[in-house]
Amino acid sequence: MSDLQANKDETTVDRQSSSSVDLDGPSPLRKMISVASIAAGIQFGWALQLSLLTPYVQLLGVPHKWPSFIWLCGPVSGLLVQPSVGYFSDRCTSRFGRRRPFIATGALLVAVSVVLIGYAADFGHSMGDKIDKPVKMRAVVIFALGFWILDVANNTLQGPCRAFLGDLAAGDAQKTRTANAFFSFFMAVGNVLGYAAGSYTNLYKIFPFTMTKACDIYCANLKSCFFLSITLLLVVTIIALWYVEDKQWSPKADSDNEKTPFFGEIFGAFKVMKRPMWMLLIVTALNWIAWFPFLLYDTDWMGREVYGGDSKGDDKMKKLYNQGIHVGALGLMLNSIVLGVMSLGIEGISRKMGGAKRLWGAVNIILAVCLAMTVLVTKKAEEHRRIAGPMALPTDGIRAGALTLFALLGIPLAYSVRTSFYNIKQLRRRSKTFSRSFKHGNCHTTNDCIVWSWSY
Repeated sequence: MSDLQANKDETTVDRQSSSSVDLDGPSPLRKMISVASIAAGIQFGWALQLSLLTPYVQLLGVPHKWPSFIWLCGPVSGLLVQPSVGYFSDRCTSRFGRRRPFIATGALLVAVSVVLIGYAADFGHSMGDKIDKPVKMRAVVIFALGFWILDVANNTLQGPCRAFLGDLAAGDAQKTRTANAFFSFFMAVGNVLGYAAGSYTNLYKIFPFTMTKACDIYCANLKSCFFLSITLLLVVTIIALWYVEDKQWSPKADSDNEKTPFFGEIFGAFKVMKRPMWMLLIVTALNWIAWFPFLLYDTDWMGREVYGGDSKGDDKMKKLYNQGIHVGALGLMLNSIVLGVMSLGIEGISRKMGGAKRLWGAVNIILAVCLAMTVLVTKKAEEHRRIAGPMALPTDGIRAGALTLFALLGIPLAYSVRTSFYNIKQLRRRSKTFSRSFKHGNCHTTNDCIVWSWSY
C-alpha cells in the first residue's frame, strides 16, 4: 500500500472514530483546552489513588498482601467500562449531547466515591467498628465499595472526554493532535498536583474538621487531598460542560451507522490481526505486568522497606511508615514531571534511534534495571538500620537513590504509554483490514487502541 493510500485510510478511520456531529469545522482551540482540562481533575484523583490508598487500606486492618485484590477493579473496569461507555456515548441521542451526560455522570460518581473512601473510618466507627481493634471490617467494606466506584467513575470520564475532543476536532488531523497534546499536558498537571498534595504532611490543618475520633492525621490528610481533588474536578467539569456545546446526535444523520455489537467488533478484530500486532499486544501485556506491582506498592515500599516503618506497629513505627509514604508521593511527583517532559520528545528521539521499536526496547531495559535496583535500595536501607538502630531514618544517599529510581521510571512509563500508540499507528497504516475493523467505542481517540488497552 502506498503512503498516500495509507494516510487516506488513516484519515477515514480517524473521522469515523471521532464520530463528529456535523460540526461546522473544527471548534476553537479554547474550547478544546476547556474539555482537555478535565484530565487534570481526573488525574489528580488517580495520583492520590496510586500514592495513598494502598497504605490507607492497611491502616484499616487489611493485611499487606490483600490490597492487590481490591486493585483488581482497575483492570476490570478498564476492560469493560471504558469500551462500553465509549460505545454507548457514540450512540447517545440525549438532548444534552452524546458526551456531556457521561462526563457529568462520571464526575458525580467520583464525588460519591470520594466521600465513601475519605469517611470510611468514620462510617465504620458509627456502624460499630472498635477503634482499638486492628481490623475495622465495616470501614474496609465501605472503602472497597468507594474504591471500585472511583475506578468505574474515572473510566467513565476518560473515554467520553477523549471522544469529545475528537468531535471538536471534526476530523482535522492537526487539531486532533493538538487536542490530545493538551489532554496529555493536563494529565501531567493533575499528576503533579496530586502527588504534591499527597507528599504534604500537614494538609489536614487547612481542613481541621477532617480529624475525628476514628480518623487520625494520615486519614485526615487523605480526606483533605480528596476534597481538593473533587473541587478541582467539579470546577473544570462544570466550566467545560457549560462553555462547550455538545450537539444532539441523530442516528439518521450517520449513514455509516452499523448495528454490529461492540464486543463483536472487538473479537472480530482479533481474528484479522496480523502477527506484528499480536506481538505488540503480548509485549505490552508483559510490560504492564511488570509495572503494576510497582504502581500498587511504590509508596508502601518506601514506607515499609526504605524507612522501616510498619502500618500495624506502634506509634513510632506508624510515624516512620507515614513519613515514607509521603516521601514516596514526592517520588511519584518527580516521576510525573519526568514523564511529562519525556513525552514531548518521543517522536524526535524515536527518529534518531531508528524507529519506535528500538526505542521501546531500550526503555524496557531501563524499566527492568530500575525495578531490579529497588532490591539494592532495600538491602542498603536494611543494612543501615542494623548498624544505626531499627528506628533510624534512611541516610540522605539511600533516600536520594530511591527518589532517583522514581524519577528515572518516568522515562519508560512515558514510552510504555505513548510509544505503544505510535506503534499501533504505524501498524495500522500497513493493514487496511485492521484499520477498518473498528468504527466505534472512543476509548482512546482511535478505536484500534481499545484492543491495546485490553492488553493491560
